[in-house]
Amino acid sequence: MVERSRFKRYGYTLARAMCRLVGVTMFQVRCTGHEHVPSEGGVLVCSNHQSYLDPILVGLGFTRHSNYLARDTLFRFGPFGWLIGFVNAIPIDREGGGIRGLKETLKRLKSGEMVLIFPEGTRSRDGNISPVKPGFLVLARRSRVPLLPVALDGAFDAWPRHALLPRPSVIRVCIGEPISPDFAATLNDDQLLAEVESRIRACHAEARRRRLSSRIRT
Repeated sequence: MVERSRFKRYGYTLARAMCRLVGVTMFQVRCTGHEHVPSEGGVLVCSNHQSYLDPILVGLGFTRHSNYLARDTLFRFGPFGWLIGFVNAIPIDREGGGIRGLKETLKRLKSGEMVLIFPEGTRSRDGNISPVKPGFLVLARRSRVPLLPVALDGAFDAWPRHALLPRPSVIRVCIGEPISPDFAATLNDDQLLAEVESRIRACHAEARRRRLSSRIRT
C-alpha cells in the first residue's frame, strides 16, 4: 500500500465526507452496486467520463481510498494542484508518453491500491460513451488485478465541457461486476477491450435508467 501520513489519511476521509454532502445536496448522487467492489487487493476501476466531477463522484461509491490519473498540467494550478496531489493523484505526461505515470500506476495496483482510469481518454462531448481506447490494456495485463466497470450519468448535464462552473443536476453511479484476472487472461486484447466497453455501457444504461426514473417521480 502507498505510505500516507495520518494527516493525509484523515484529510482524505474528511474531504470525502464533505464531497458526499455536496454531492447529495447539489446533485442528488446515488450509487448502486457497492457489493461488486473488492474489499481488498489491487483494482483497476474503468469508468466513462462526462465531466471534471467524475473522479470525485466515482470515488464516493467506494469506502476504500481511490487513486486516479490526472494530466500533469493540472498539478500546476495552485490550490487545485495541491489538492489533487494531497489525494495522491498520479500525474500523466501525455506528450511524453506517460511512462512514469504508468509505472507509478502499476506500482500502486500491485501494492493493493484502487486506481481509477477513464478508458475513453477524454470527457464526453454529448454525455454518451465514446469507444474505449486500448491504452489501459498494458496495466490490465501486467497488474493482473480485477477490472471494475463503473458508469455515471447526469454529470454531463451538471458540468458539460463548454460550461465554466457546475450546476445542480441529478446524478446516478452504477458499479458493475468485476472482470477477474483469470477471465481476462482467456481473452485476446480485442476481446478484452470489447468486454470492458460492453460492461461500462451496461452500467451507463442502468445509471441513465435510474436517473430518468428519479426525474419522472419528482
